[in-house]
Amino acid sequence: MQDSILVTGGAGYIGSHTVRLLASQGFRIVVLDNLVFGHEGAIVDEGVELVRGDVGDKKLLEKLFSEHGFSAVVHFAAYAYVGESVTDPLKYYRNNTAEPLTLLEVMQAHGCRSFVFSSTCATYGVPESVPIRETNPQDPINPYGRSKLMVEWILRDCEHAWGLKSACLRYFNASGSSEDGKIGEDHDPETHLIPRVLMALTGEIPHVDVFGTDYPTPDGTCIRDYIHVDDLADAHFRALEHLMKGGDSVRCNLGTGVGVSVKEIIQAAEEVTGRKVPVKYGERRAGDPPALLADPWLAKEVLGWEARRKDVRDMVRTAWKWMNGPNHGRFDA
Repeated sequence: MQDSILVTGGAGYIGSHTVRLLASQGFRIVVLDNLVFGHEGAIVDEGVELVRGDVGDKKLLEKLFSEHGFSAVVHFAAYAYVGESVTDPLKYYRNNTAEPLTLLEVMQAHGCRSFVFSSTCATYGVPESVPIRETNPQDPINPYGRSKLMVEWILRDCEHAWGLKSACLRYFNASGSSEDGKIGEDHDPETHLIPRVLMALTGEIPHVDVFGTDYPTPDGTCIRDYIHVDDLADAHFRALEHLMKGGDSVRCNLGTGVGVSVKEIIQAAEEVTGRKVPVKYGERRAGDPPALLADPWLAKEVLGWEARRKDVRDMVRTAWKWMNGPNHGRFDA
């Protein structure tokens, strides 16, 4: 393959893992990332070009599309802190919803009609039934989820107006790190459960907080669907292939279909590391549903994709390897 692909936000957590996979498949990759949350050091493959800039910079986009003649765009660039989206919604609507309009305008002008979109299960809000299928109503409960859902609507309208084909991938709890430990999860601040559990083990934080032990679940803690980041990368690759081969637009969930509780994550970390996790139990957080679990049948049906890593200990093991490796915390050193 010699197709050129633009990957926005490709220096971030999920984006960088996807870039590695796409590069290994022979695509010519240009990463556009403003490095607000991404890391230059996360681009580890030779031949991948990193351009520092914003998705809303029309002059820069025109230059890149003219130079590279992109066949498709894989769009990760977004802010993703739910709590911040509640306190600063305009920041999220501007960055996550408004700026991609410029990207889509440039795509239209250059005849680029394949768009893989990093969406989220947050577009469903509090689900009316679990596991969540694509037929569930989308009723997000925070600006982050709404900012992503608006882009899904925009993509539908672009398809009707000028033939854009899109794959909206609504994924659940991204986790783990690359098997070789070269890249991994490096957020600041870090809000995800698995890295916080491991941070409690390394002493980076004094303990891990568990919010609520009285949910209607087997052990009283919330249940989530944890999906390995390399499986997410594989889904983006398959979605890209699907669109570039003339496939129809698709909107599908990405998850394992396996529910894991907070206490089970802590147990898995203790099994993997042989250490005791310091835990502080507290009250429930407002807005946390008891269980969020994907039914990933459509991704298998349309994309031929299925998560290969369904044992959460694999996700913990690779995250632990990354946290104890030479690159963790030094991406930008």
